[in-house]
Amino acid sequence: MNIEELRVYCLSKKEVTEEFPFDADTLVFKVLGKMFALFPLENWESGKGFVNLKADPEYSEELRADYQSIRPGFHMSKKHWNSVYIYEGELRAEFIKELIDHSYEMVVKGMPKKLRDTFEL
Repeated sequence: MNIEELRVYCLSKKEVTEEFPFDADTLVFKVLGKMFALFPLENWESGKGFVNLKADPEYSEELRADYQSIRPGFHMSKKHWNSVYIYEGELRAEFIKELIDHSYEMVVKGMPKKLRDTFEL
């Protein structure tokens, strides 16, 4: 998958915005102001694209044990975030979308009940 396909997929989700809150290199996708995906653009431009995605800590450990291209989150909490190295070609496009879905759902589930109830997951 290329970054534009991933961008379109992230933006197709309910209440998602994209922005550059840290610097001009890090594209961040948020659901109601909470981050669920971060793309360091410089890495994508150099052919070494990856995305940081939130994950349940136990699921994170399983993913890291099963896939070489899923590692602890680069510049993120290693307990709650994974770096998913797309360029390595190990992961199917549908599985990458599932990981994005999981990240989005983790963030939505962490929201106050009033906000959470507006989503159909």
